[in-house]
Amino acid sequence: MKTDFKIAVLAGDGIGPEVVNESIKILDAIAEAFHYKFEFKQALVGAEAIFQTGNPLPDETLAICKESDAVLFGAIGDPSFDNNPDAKVRPEQGLLKLRKELGLFANIRPLKTYSSLIEKSPLKKEIIDGTDIQIFRELVSGIYFGEKFTDEEAGYAYDICKYNRDEITPIVHMAFQEAQKRRKKLTLIDKANVLDTSRLWRKVCKEIAAEYPDVELDFMFVDNAAMQLILNPKQFDVIVTENMFGDIISDEASVIGGSIGLLPSASIGNDNAMFEPIHGSYPQAKGKGIANPIASILSTAMMLDYLKLDHAAEKLRESVEHAIENKYVTIDLNAEQPYSTSEVGSFIVDYIKYSEKSYYNFENVKIGKSTIV
Repeated sequence: MKTDFKIAVLAGDGIGPEVVNESIKILDAIAEAFHYKFEFKQALVGAEAIFQTGNPLPDETLAICKESDAVLFGAIGDPSFDNNPDAKVRPEQGLLKLRKELGLFANIRPLKTYSSLIEKSPLKKEIIDGTDIQIFRELVSGIYFGEKFTDEEAGYAYDICKYNRDEITPIVHMAFQEAQKRRKKLTLIDKANVLDTSRLWRKVCKEIAAEYPDVELDFMFVDNAAMQLILNPKQFDVIVTENMFGDIISDEASVIGGSIGLLPSASIGNDNAMFEPIHGSYPQAKGKGIANPIASILSTAMMLDYLKLDHAAEKLRESVEHAIENKYVTIDLNAEQPYSTSEVGSFIVDYIKYSEKSYYNFENVKIGKSTIV
């Protein structure tokens, strides 16, 4: 069994470095507890890469990623680009190119509600309690990567959405296989009443369904799916969809659990994989120690799954749930008694190392202190 791993660390912009630092701290604890070795190599991406090199994805960064067993990603985006629609080079271009170059065709976003945080959701408890969804989003094709054109003088622009069978097939198989491990239900979200690309998705899904007779396949138009996620999210088990619909639907789903700072993601290809929180760079929080690191930490758990370090992944998720149940969380989840980004990371590290014998005194934690006893 392999025990040594090379991890490319692309912290990126905004709060990216802060949350990724906590994931690295936790991986060091995992290495100690389970006798693994993680070698981290930092690399530039996004706005920071533009500021330093003029390129949102330098060649050196891409090379480091390709030489690694996995990529740990933070966030990209900066107000200086967000507020400048005329910028020709943008941070997001680095992420899109990275996904394409690494062949990361499947983005997997799990959504799970925690009983102790249900009151943080904008939806009623009886609607969301027990929600557990896996969203599979195709990541390297569709409208994001299609031909684009703008005619400034004539005042028009277009973006072309294209798909072929070979781009759809791998992620559909992946989604069916995940459904087999769960509640055996797969929903394709599309717009087949309008779009030819959606009709192709639907045709391919129907053909592949024959190979998975134990999985129920149904279809839902994206506008209805957006509504059903709010009305009855528990009806969904595994969702598969194209690039743009997946981007929108997964962000909508993220608010169900109470905070976008809770949700991890994995981007998987045949030879490479990248793990990142779904939240953005949140530049307003940069350097304040208030960023929620849990989405990055749970992304790290997905990375451990990918590396086949199952026991370590299970322990990490147990540690996160322990922190959430004890309300040892950041201000977005506990405004009355918040803990800093690094304090949350340290609490999880402590549980990984000591579990129930933790040196954190929970009575003191409840009154806003942590004491070695």
